[in-house]
Amino acid sequence: MKIIIYTDGAAKGNPGIGGYGIVMMAGSHRKEISQGYKHTTNNRMELLSVIVALEMLKKPEDDITIYSDSKYVVDSVEKRWVFGWEQKEFKDKKNSDLWKRFLRVYRKHKVKFVWVKGHADNIENSRCDELAVRAAMGNNLLVDTGYMASF
Repeated sequence: MKIIIYTDGAAKGNPGIGGYGIVMMAGSHRKEISQGYKHTTNNRMELLSVIVALEMLKKPEDDITIYSDSKYVVDSVEKRWVFGWEQKEFKDKKNSDLWKRFLRVYRKHKVKFVWVKGHADNIENSRCDELAVRAAMGNNLLVDTGYMASF
């Protein structure tokens, strides 16, 4: 089954409150997911949105396209930087906790990343941004333990 995923992350203050938004589509099915965090960064939320989306998939899938406006995430994977970081055990790399989690779930699927320009009238990217910002401004904020552990 072909699965289309849009993701976005947001942080107010960077670091500051943050959140992610996800829109997943497969056939006639559509799911929206979001969550906010008390203290995090934009890059962490961008990456976490991808991780959470992939972790939501119940079985290995072969045809997944993830659309993201994060050059950090898209380039890290598509230009294969993250695999070099992994070989060097993420020495001196930020967000290593999330990159390790990403690689575990990424390897269960065949994933293609497509970069989309943010805030450029892409309906689903705009919806993800709305979900991420609303989650960041919400009352149900979680602690980003991986970020807090880096202090």
